[in-house]
Amino acid sequence: MNNSADIGLVGLAVMGENLILNMESKGFTVACFNRTVSKVDDFVLNGRGKGKKIIGCRSIEELAKSLKKPRRVMLMVKAGKPVDEFIDLLIPHMEKGDIIIDGGNSHYPDTVRRTKSLADKGILYIGSGVSGGEEGALKGPAIMPGGNPAAWPSVEPIFKAISAKAKDGVPCCEWIGPDGAGHFVKMVHNGIEYGDMQLVCEAYHIMSAGMGMTAAEMHEVFVEWNKGVLDSYLVEITRDILAKKDDISGQPMVDVILDTAGQKGTGKWTSQAGLDLGVSIPQIAEAVFARCMSAIKDERVAASKKLRGPKGKFKGDRQKFISQLLDAVYAAKICSYAQGFQLMRAAAKEYGWKLKYGEIAMIWREGCIIRAQFLGKIKEAFDRKPNLANLLLDPYFKKVISKGQRSWRKVIKTTVGLGIPVPAMGTALNYYDSYRSERLPANMLQAQRDYFGAHTYERVDKPRGEFFHTDWTGTGGKTAASTYVV
Repeated sequence: MNNSADIGLVGLAVMGENLILNMESKGFTVACFNRTVSKVDDFVLNGRGKGKKIIGCRSIEELAKSLKKPRRVMLMVKAGKPVDEFIDLLIPHMEKGDIIIDGGNSHYPDTVRRTKSLADKGILYIGSGVSGGEEGALKGPAIMPGGNPAAWPSVEPIFKAISAKAKDGVPCCEWIGPDGAGHFVKMVHNGIEYGDMQLVCEAYHIMSAGMGMTAAEMHEVFVEWNKGVLDSYLVEITRDILAKKDDISGQPMVDVILDTAGQKGTGKWTSQAGLDLGVSIPQIAEAVFARCMSAIKDERVAASKKLRGPKGKFKGDRQKFISQLLDAVYAAKICSYAQGFQLMRAAAKEYGWKLKYGEIAMIWREGCIIRAQFLGKIKEAFDRKPNLANLLLDPYFKKVISKGQRSWRKVIKTTVGLGIPVPAMGTALNYYDSYRSERLPANMLQAQRDYFGAHTYERVDKPRGEFFHTDWTGTGGKTAASTYVV
């Protein structure tokens, strides 16, 4: 087999197939392989790849032989063990300077490990986040590559050609940083996505359960919302979902879908990273927990027959409240992004990554699930102040929150009165109120810790970094535990 393919791709599931077709449409010849070899023929000879510049391969060796040098092989397989297994299969057929790309949702510590391990063998590794789902993969995703920087010049022309393009023509793809930086940023993207989706779901729940609105009425609300500050992919698809009717029952499609949600782990990883790095990202974590709560459907049904709460319906000016709800969703959305960017800032400090936060916001402008109009405002915020501690401190976002927080608080108060859970929207408000508080009750917490464990505390009348212990009971003595923060 001659070395005629520009890039190889392993994994012919939805994302893999669509990325191949995307690459081929941009003028690249693509070699492909799948563990279940019959899928290769189904795609290349009988499917959507028929008659295109796509080379079907029936072994890893055949795939390697079909590639131009340096070889570029992209893995679109399930995260975890399958990625390591395919890397092990590829290594014997690769040479120094060849490149392996993991385009799946791998956990960033795995990418750190693989980048180093392959570099020791002379093979270059890229761990790249790819966002946009099925349509994005085919028409142009947002791409977040990181790993061995020596690999980027050989991959950049392909990735920038296939990526989504913003309205100004700029590709939604840029080098993020070394080792696990690309997959970390994609993980945070997915965490923000969890928060965004939960906010939209809570708005839908308030309108449907609290206000008794029909799917058609809610559709019209989301039509209007998508014309303003909430213009985004998720609001757009929610608009379309609410207009869809079930072919069998004729009911709104959303009403025949069981209220139990799945997840693949990236939201959980984001929440864990917040804990590991000591960054408060409660809104993202609550969105994960909301899915966990949805999963215990049978338990909730049984509980609903025994546990009582408010039964009232919304009373008031519906249009005014919907306007207030828009303000609440927008304010909470800003808090979700603020938390995500704080997490990236902490990771950059911890791992020595020089992340460009404004550029990251630009990558997310098109092609990805959290595409939103206000990402341009985030870029402007970091242009004004590259070391901005929190998006809430930027003049634009500060003004938005200031203008909308009365509505936000009204919505939370109303939902509490109606007994409708709003974990993401409510936690966002708690986050905002905590962040703006000069004094929190952690002084009592430290007193408790020092009382039962001699964990020490700092004093308001002494310099930071000096620690003290009180013998609270008169029997504890002067010995204190060492002071540290996990």
